[in-house]
Amino acid sequence: MQFPLQLTVTPQLPGIFAILKKQLSCASRNPRKMLGNFQQSQIRIEVDASATAIHDSLLRPTELEKWLPTGRFASGMPQELHPGFEFTTRIGPVSIHHQVDVARPNCLRLLLSQGIDGFHEWYWAEGWVQSRLEGVTILPLSLGQTLNLLSLRQFLTTKKR
Repeated sequence: MQFPLQLTVTPQLPGIFAILKKQLSCASRNPRKMLGNFQQSQIRIEVDASATAIHDSLLRPTELEKWLPTGRFASGMPQELHPGFEFTTRIGPVSIHHQVDVARPNCLRLLLSQGIDGFHEWYWAEGWVQSRLEGVTILPLSLGQTLNLLSLRQFLTTKKR
């Protein structure tokens, strides 16, 4: 199912930031309307890392913020993510709210809202990690997911040395 996306670019804010500003202002006037298109992506990569190293990199905020391109988390993060915990990250002017739905030794599922209405699932074991992302957004999900996985792989490779 496709959802329409109307793009408007103003001379004051060229490129994607003008589009985001327009879409975010529309969202504040109509909070029930989901903006963007439905997107889904699933990627599995090989990594030279143990299942424990992958687990720690995904479930421990102190490790997660070292490789996640969006950077720092707010204070008050737990030592390890657990079901029910909520936090927000930012990509430029777009906030993405995360609620931990499942946190297990080899699985993490985050429910997403605000900038992305959907979910992000992670599965892993010795030597591989898989990411599945679905949602309605104006952001390019597949690109972001690919960058996250490459960043995670680089972090795990560097950490192992």
